[in-house]
Amino acid sequence: MNTIKKALPYLLIILIAFYVLPLFIADTGSGMFMLLLVIPVICVIVSLIYGKKEKFNILYSIIVAILFIPVVFIHFNDSALVYVLLYGIISLISNYVGSKI
Repeated sequence: MNTIKKALPYLLIILIAFYVLPLFIADTGSGMFMLLLVIPVICVIVSLIYGKKEKFNILYSIIVAILFIPVVFIHFNDSALVYVLLYGIISLISNYVGSKI
């Protein structure tokens, strides 16, 4: 439980990125830019910082992946479910690298 409390500020940033940034998608090009560049970069940066400050935690990355599931159905369609896995993996790798820094 203490681990989740420490992760909350980082997860809040990820949550904001997941739910607010898609509101700025105007067309397919901006959607791809957001899904393939902006959101992953935010995931990398936040997960690196989390890993550096709090050490490696696989639960953090699982929560990051789970947080994106509702976004798929709110802003996109089920073809975007692949990003759940992608963001989870990005978070996992970045969290691990951050813990080694």
